[in-house]
Amino acid sequence: MRDTFSTYHPFLNMLFFAGVIGITMFVTHPFILGISLASGIAYSALLRGIRKTIRNNLIFTLPVMIIAAAINPMFNHYGVTILGYLSNGNPFTLESCVYGLIMALMLAGVITWFSCYTEVMTSDKFIYLFGRIIPALSLVLSMALRFVPRFSRQAGVIANGQRCVGRSTSNGSLIKRAKHGITIFSILVTWALENAIDTADSMKCRGYGEKGRTAFAIFTFDRRDGKCLAFMLAVLGLLIYGASQGYTFSRYNPRIVVEGWPLTPGSALVFGSFLAFSMLPVVLELADRRMWKKRRLTVERQETVGYRLWDIDYE
Repeated sequence: MRDTFSTYHPFLNMLFFAGVIGITMFVTHPFILGISLASGIAYSALLRGIRKTIRNNLIFTLPVMIIAAAINPMFNHYGVTILGYLSNGNPFTLESCVYGLIMALMLAGVITWFSCYTEVMTSDKFIYLFGRIIPALSLVLSMALRFVPRFSRQAGVIANGQRCVGRSTSNGSLIKRAKHGITIFSILVTWALENAIDTADSMKCRGYGEKGRTAFAIFTFDRRDGKCLAFMLAVLGLLIYGASQGYTFSRYNPRIVVEGWPLTPGSALVFGSFLAFSMLPVVLELADRRMWKKRRLTVERQETVGYRLWDIDYE
């Protein structure tokens, strides 16, 4: 789905995802991670639909969260609040359990935001931003980032074709299904390698990366982009200032220390700034839908013309 934020300048798209993913990866405050995950799920629901978002989160994100939350207290035994002891005698601490949940939230948020990134940041946007600075690396990264969705779509095409000739992975014995799965995977890998070679040869023949080569781009930075950029820089500035003042500080070893709770005017401003930043695409999309709905209702309520052109007597 093409949302409103996708129509903004690629620099704003890249700045948004770099900011929200970077904050999610390097800030371990539970409020920040909770806001990031909730905003990512909301944006993913707008881009991909509610059903697909829930299905993907249940299949991929939820198992990752459970594994991360369960493994951390088994291998890390820091903390002073001992809840019990494992069979090998190592302590089972509250701090390690809480930190495991924090890492689970972080992984889920990053995965969710990267799923949104693949929908918004297309290859032409990425090459537009970095094609002249790092042409070879930008092409490789662009191909790598779009590889997963294309790989998944092509896997479905190949599986449907193989099903038509009786090589389905859902019928037959376990050994036959395994053989059919290996065949599909082999075809898929061959397609991926050939596609990568064709893309590289095509770009080389077009003179990609050569000095003096001109490039056409449909992207322009207009007044709307300027207003959005000013807003993003403002809320990011507030967030960075609040982080420097310690409102996003958190520590889980040896004791759990989480600043900003109970809420104070300073911490509320910091968390509200990050909420405004991470929910920006959702707010823009909802505002755009409301605007078009209002305009459509205005047009429908206008009085109709009291005559028809073919009823007019021109004599």
